[in-house]
Amino acid sequence: MSKMTLWSIVSKMPPECFNSLYVEFPLKLRQLLGEWLENQPWEFLQGSDAFYTSTVGSILTNMMKELCGALSGRGSEDEWIPQYVNMLEALCRRNPLKMVEVFRSILEGEKAVILKQFHRLPPSFCQKQEEMKFNLAVQRLCYKLNQIHTMEESMRQSKENLPVHEGALKGQQWTSQIMEAVTELENVQVQLVKRISIWKRQQQLAGNGAPFDGDLHPLQDRCESLFDVYLQLSQELVKADTELGMEHFPGVLDRLNSSLSVLVKSSFLVEHQPPQVPKTQTKFQANVRFLLGLKLFSNSAKLPLVKATVVTEKQARELVRNPVPERSSENMGDIVNNMASLELNLTTRVCGASFKNILLKKIKRCERKGSESVTEEKCAILFSTDVTLSAHNVTFHLQTFSLPLVVIVHGNQDNNAKATVLWDNAFSEVERIPFVVADLVPWPRMCEMLNLRFVSEVQTSHGLTRDHFFFLAQKIFNDSTSTAEDFQERCVSWAQFNKELLPNRGFTFWQWFDGVVDLTKKYLKNYWSDKLIIGFISKQYLQKLLLPQLDGTFLLRFSDSEIGGITIAHIQKNVDGSAQVQNIQPFCAKDLAIRSLADRIHDLKQLQYLYKEKPKDIAFKAHYTKEQSEKNSWGYVPTRITIIVEGDQSQPPPISIPAWPASPQESSQGTPTNSIHSSMYSPPTSVPISFSPIQDPNLTPPAPMRPSFPTDQSGSPVSRAPAWPACPQESSQGTTNSTIQ
Repeated sequence: MSKMTLWSIVSKMPPECFNSLYVEFPLKLRQLLGEWLENQPWEFLQGSDAFYTSTVGSILTNMMKELCGALSGRGSEDEWIPQYVNMLEALCRRNPLKMVEVFRSILEGEKAVILKQFHRLPPSFCQKQEEMKFNLAVQRLCYKLNQIHTMEESMRQSKENLPVHEGALKGQQWTSQIMEAVTELENVQVQLVKRISIWKRQQQLAGNGAPFDGDLHPLQDRCESLFDVYLQLSQELVKADTELGMEHFPGVLDRLNSSLSVLVKSSFLVEHQPPQVPKTQTKFQANVRFLLGLKLFSNSAKLPLVKATVVTEKQARELVRNPVPERSSENMGDIVNNMASLELNLTTRVCGASFKNILLKKIKRCERKGSESVTEEKCAILFSTDVTLSAHNVTFHLQTFSLPLVVIVHGNQDNNAKATVLWDNAFSEVERIPFVVADLVPWPRMCEMLNLRFVSEVQTSHGLTRDHFFFLAQKIFNDSTSTAEDFQERCVSWAQFNKELLPNRGFTFWQWFDGVVDLTKKYLKNYWSDKLIIGFISKQYLQKLLLPQLDGTFLLRFSDSEIGGITIAHIQKNVDGSAQVQNIQPFCAKDLAIRSLADRIHDLKQLQYLYKEKPKDIAFKAHYTKEQSEKNSWGYVPTRITIIVEGDQSQPPPISIPAWPASPQESSQGTPTNSIHSSMYSPPTSVPISFSPIQDPNLTPPAPMRPSFPTDQSGSPVSRAPAWPACPQESSQGTTNSTIQ
């Protein structure tokens, strides 16, 4: 729904949902206007002064042109429509503000119906409304500036001929117009700064995988339009000072200068963020953007330098309170290549500085609070520079922070550092003290974050479902008795997310979940996207699903006991008619790198139907690997890897090639098999992977060869140790071995 317009949703809904809306403006006409109606600022046309009256008249004139254009291509049906349009045109001239109320009421009603059904409006619609509000406010400011300029011209031309009392009256009007314009400029600037903050927040959410439009040109246009208004208003204030004296404008100059300072400083942004989990001694990139560079530097020969420094959370808070503090002697990080010049591209209208090879050589850790670990310690990169507005002889110190970073020195810190960043990105507020974030969040918000992470990392359109969230809630809360509705009212803490170990496990919830995401991204994306994997389901619940099913029915679930594992649970019917669910030992990344999940399922003959009752060869056919059956270009007969479950009677066990007797060291390991083993989940058995040559049907198999053993003079075989001893890894793996059959 993110790219939809309001009308694209309304037009697909049953007309009876909107029966009461189209009384004064018939549905047929509403259909003719379509999206045009929602692209007008009806909601913000609240006044009745000259500006609003003029704006409304212009919009209604355009509406009549839109209706006439839509009618020109229609046939003779609905002959009443042209007559109604003529009547509507007369009403627009007679009472234009009444028509504004009608259209505002229609749009409000349509929004209410959509909210009731979908619980939210299309984001593109909301963004368009905000843009219209800002543009209308800027148009009103420009209208007022024209009024001020007209008043100034009138005062100057008739200054000598005006009576004293009329001159004083006009002076008061002039003063009032300027004061009103300054107030409106401040209000519009608040709206702009809020929009910039929202852009920054959306950029942070993009760090978790949320969709994000990073184009800064719309914000740059806003900043430039307000900057132009400021310059014009400053010029009018200078003229008014000359004619009337600054005592008529108490505090106005300070207010204007303060507004300019906020506007210039807010226009300095990090366009492309550095990695949020940077590693020392590893290069990375970043880019900053100055949205008013085109206005301030178009005639400058040399542009200022931007400096990048590492600041702690505490230092960031101090810099927010006092943007130009005394330089601290404490250096929190040693950065190389941390200076870059602002560059101005007139073709693309971009002013920015690119840091292409930043290198963080070392980081100084802060004193941590309580049980806080190094991977919970947040810092940021501060980008700063000084720019001078020569026309006003004023210098501004610009600074902007990167998103919070967690610096690591070892790769094994990456997982926990990502958890800190993920939590901060998901749950921080638009305006906050650096880098404060809630320690306790509602479970539904956690679900949004987990789903966003999963979908963006795996790159799939198949997100997590209500059943998945129910299982995840049971896991993170260690609660199998509450209902899904109960969990909706609960909150989850940072400690539950990535500090406390899961019961009877050696890892946290986040470490387990991230392992699932990583495995799915690398090896299971297509299976997940094709909805072949249930994934997030408990052993207890799968028992309920599988026990009533046909023999050989199976499903795929993510392992509870291993990080980054997927297991097959299948129903097995016994001779006496009883049934039990078997869980095959999980396959992890190294297993799936050797043989794909689909091929493993194909190998296991006891697996017949994917839950529910879908033959596996139909479900997984598109995912099977095509086996090579002919000799390759070198004349070799190809081989393939297959897996079996030990104890399974549906296929013969691999045949062992006789070999010389094992050494005492090997003998202690049990009888080796000609396969690679892994054990069952429940009960523990083995899953051998055998290597079988693929036979060419045109070749006659050779006669079996009798193994040759060295014998003594009596013909008895002589025991001889192999040419090399078993390696330590083999000695510790029990019955696991590998050979070619």
